[in-house]
Amino acid sequence: MKKAGSPKEQSVAVEEFLKEHSEELKLNPIGEPTGLHRHIKEPTVNRPGLALVGYKKYFASKRVQVFGSVETTYLRSLNPQDRADLYNWIFKTRIPCVIFSRNLNPDKALLSAARKAKVPVFKTPLITMRFINLATLALEMMFAPKTNEIGCMVDILGVGVIIRGESGIGKSEAVLALVERGYSLVADDITKVTRIDHHYIVGTSDEMTRNLMEIRGIGLIDVAAMFGVRSIRKEKQVNLVVNLVHWDKLKQIDRLGIDNEYVEILGVKIPHITIPVSPGRDVARLIEVAAFQTKLKASGINTAQALSDRLVRKMTRNRSTHGD
Repeated sequence: MKKAGSPKEQSVAVEEFLKEHSEELKLNPIGEPTGLHRHIKEPTVNRPGLALVGYKKYFASKRVQVFGSVETTYLRSLNPQDRADLYNWIFKTRIPCVIFSRNLNPDKALLSAARKAKVPVFKTPLITMRFINLATLALEMMFAPKTNEIGCMVDILGVGVIIRGESGIGKSEAVLALVERGYSLVADDITKVTRIDHHYIVGTSDEMTRNLMEIRGIGLIDVAAMFGVRSIRKEKQVNLVVNLVHWDKLKQIDRLGIDNEYVEILGVKIPHITIPVSPGRDVARLIEVAAFQTKLKASGINTAQALSDRLVRKMTRNRSTHGD
């Protein structure tokens, strides 16, 4: 995906859109596909009905153009010359591609104009609104901000945890221990993250290394083959970031956990916990408990805050008694 300095300049090549979503959207080329290098510049689709009937002041030419039953029926009602004029105008606007829903077939004039302008044409058996909904979701995901996080990710009872730490500290070993306890691997070593709807982050792995883990001294293992399909998950919302740090490198440790810490990923604040690592500590168990604690806090139960409030109430009662 091509990214530029601002969201308005961001775009997705038609070829990339097809590669990732042609199976899901059931897209089939009509004729020899040309112009796959063309770019979709807005993460949604457009039905050109208003433009076809003459309102051309605003035409969303940067979007995928979808022709459904209404558009196709209207075009067939026109005389050949008016149809040809419309096709010439539409393709001069440099649209990225045209898709016919319901397996509708375009006429020869449209295909001729598309070939001349080098605009690819496709069809799908999906009904128009179904295709629009699915294509819009697919494009929004492709346009969403993305980055890579150095760290493993695991799903612990619905809590998506990214585990960070310097090389050799035991991230993969901790994840392996969690998988053995029945939790699910999302990504090993590098987690690809995407911001959805501006307020939450989803993590996944690279397709080439999906389901695989590297364990030092053993090499690559296939988690799905070894532990079953329940031990893997394709993607998961990120709810917690755990940072593993050697015990002797920590200057100060929050022993009660009253202060909530956060890290920002793509502008979204994610709860953050630092876990000291030393010989003999069960790091996997500590990560598991940290995930449970995060889940409790999300449900309104904060043990450290409850203890703090209890101490404050006791001190207030003592002062009141002493004052009497």
